[in-house]
Amino acid sequence: MMSVSSHWFLTVVAVGPYKLANSVLLAPMAGITDLPFRRLAWRLGAGMVYGEMTVARPDLWHTRKSVERRMLDCRIQPAAVQIAGAEPKWMAEAARQHVDDGAQIIDINMGCPAKKVCEKAAGSALLRDESLVRSILDAVVHAVDVPVTLKIRTGWCPNTKNAVAIARIAEVSGVSALTVHGRTRACRFRGCAEHQTVADVVSSVDIPVFANGDITDVNQAKSVIKRTGAAGVMIGRSALGAPWLPGRIAQGLAGTEPRELDFSARMVIMGEHLEAMHAFYGMERGVKIARKHAYWYFQNLRLDPRKIKLFNRLEDPAIQQRFLLELDPTLDKAA
Repeated sequence: MMSVSSHWFLTVVAVGPYKLANSVLLAPMAGITDLPFRRLAWRLGAGMVYGEMTVARPDLWHTRKSVERRMLDCRIQPAAVQIAGAEPKWMAEAARQHVDDGAQIIDINMGCPAKKVCEKAAGSALLRDESLVRSILDAVVHAVDVPVTLKIRTGWCPNTKNAVAIARIAEVSGVSALTVHGRTRACRFRGCAEHQTVADVVSSVDIPVFANGDITDVNQAKSVIKRTGAAGVMIGRSALGAPWLPGRIAQGLAGTEPRELDFSARMVIMGEHLEAMHAFYGMERGVKIARKHAYWYFQNLRLDPRKIKLFNRLEDPAIQQRFLLELDPTLDKAA
């Protein structure tokens, strides 16, 4: 069970025995929230960071991708992971495997809108089958002795919003907390997230609910929490190229005006991130994976698109780092 403090913006949250630093969470995002990203977001102040989604299929459990996604850092507490699938038995087994690996919180993905996930009747496709939702939640909760959380959307499509019904099922099954993304699966990421459904979920259950969707700064976070009564917020796509964002929002919710990050400060963080990816994935893969993250950093910095294209042609970790020095020579002096 998750308990929340009485602070106006609910900045202290406990998930089972785990007391979080704040109630601003980093969302699990496949291909993004790998161990290097989580370490950075955690150090920069996120209240909890979820690992990438792993698929609950025994035949995929020992692939390189699955092994990398399951990697944890004992310094990040609690260690939170996410699983996805449509077979209760496999979901339970995946949860047990993660706990054996050191996971302290298991999140169940019923919110992913990706076609390849929904075609397997997993992710947000599960929202169409409330009986299967109940079976999966019951199986996972009973399989492990750690808190289980659930991430959902408002429903499959605007005409079939059933987040409240799913939330009630989750509460009865013993789920400790919910995150609700304010769009249906049919909406994917189009249009604006609506948070009235989040408010409806909050008022329908006695477990904490986190709001997710279109939260890009502290003012939006405050507004969403006010309107919904949510226990906190989960930051997803807004953190791309901005791993500091959850921590900065948490500072703002706590009443501290976060210091503006100038160009040089952002470049220092980006350089640290690139170095971590090079070390984690090795030279060849690290360089390639660094490119997509660099794109998001550069987009946030409004860098000349021609320079972004130039960076994407670089093939060596040292040259990628040198590129940053050329953008901001003060980094060399700081080093």
